[in-house]
Amino acid sequence: MKKQMNYWIVLLLAVFMAGCTETEQAATPETEVQQEATVETVAPEEAETEAPEADTDEETVSSETEQPPAEEPEEETAAEPAEEQFEGYELVEVDGGDLSGQREANTVVSVGYGEREYWAFTNEHGQLERVIADEIILQDDSSEDVLDSGRYYSDEAKVPGVESDILDEGHVIADSLGGVSNAYNITPQESTLNRHGDQAYMEDVIRDAGGATDFEAIITYPDTETQVPSSYQYSYTVRGNEVVDTFDNVNPDEVNASLGLTDSEPAEVEASAPETSSPETSGDVSSVDANGNGQVTIQEAKDAGFTMPIMSDHWLYPHMRDNDNDGMVGE
Repeated sequence: MKKQMNYWIVLLLAVFMAGCTETEQAATPETEVQQEATVETVAPEEAETEAPEADTDEETVSSETEQPPAEEPEEETAAEPAEEQFEGYELVEVDGGDLSGQREANTVVSVGYGEREYWAFTNEHGQLERVIADEIILQDDSSEDVLDSGRYYSDEAKVPGVESDILDEGHVIADSLGGVSNAYNITPQESTLNRHGDQAYMEDVIRDAGGATDFEAIITYPDTETQVPSSYQYSYTVRGNEVVDTFDNVNPDEVNASLGLTDSEPAEVEASAPETSSPETSGDVSSVDANGNGQVTIQEAKDAGFTMPIMSDHWLYPHMRDNDNDGMVGE
């Protein structure tokens, strides 16, 4: 009997232990499921919290990366005018005082003294065809090396043609306007035109205005062989006014004579009013200044009946240009 009781006790214990084991096994998956559910619930929240930080960093890096490309177009834009301006020409350096009269074909050369940006262009025949400057800056003898003659250099380039007795070594942009003396700024120019005619007048206007902007000289030739121009056209802006001067490379006095502008009529005026050639304290410059620019040329004075030269004590003298500063104009 006792053995039978022990048998049932052992059997019950075995059944009890088996039931506990199943309960633990069943409990374990539920616990793991709950833990996994907890992890899955927390993970999305952490991802959402960290995501903005990642986006912010990406935006900062992206912003910093995009800044350099924004500057590059500005540099390209700034360089474009020069590239377009010199397209088809070879940029060559020539000393401002180079006396050689030879020019290279299809070249562009700086003809501004110092830091001035004046540019000269030659065509396929080596002829000087164009000179430009965004701004004409007058000569400054207080800060620049200027000779007593008022020039930067003691001589000018010997361009073929200047050996003529009637042709000057004419600057396209004068020393007084900041131009150099090499072959890319010199053309053989009729002497009277250069010293007293339209060329001198143009230089006077720019000097009196203190400079000019948008300057351009167009030079033409009768053929492709010569270096002696047939005509010039200057365009520039002074005091807000656009000016265009066109003239032939000839003696203006001879042209005026051929047009009958120096015939007997002015002489009759001189005979009836001899006092006009004598010193006076004042006068009406508007009656002499034909184009009303405040500057009287020799030809304008002659057309008005004045005899040359005009001396320094004459009322008209301050309104004219004395190129050699000898106290007389038109000698």
